Amino acid sequence: MHKKSGIEGEGSYKGTAEYNRRTADFIKKGKVGKAAKDAERAMESDEANELKSAEDKGKAGDPRGMGKTHH
Repeated sequence: MHKKSGIEGEGSYKGTAEYNRRTADFIKKGKVGKAAKDAERAMESDEANELKSAEDKGKAGDPRGMGKTHH
């Protein structure tokens, strides 16, 4: 009998299902509006430059600022 390793590869069905469940739960609980307002306040605060820098690093494939990019 062949034992499964539990590794699903690049596309994880279990991970996708869990993400979808948590996202639906977040929406049902009405947390989207509060999260949007919190984000808006953060972008208007003193930390806006830091947040923008982190966003740029993430978009470049370098969220930790390690100088690595993925294209």
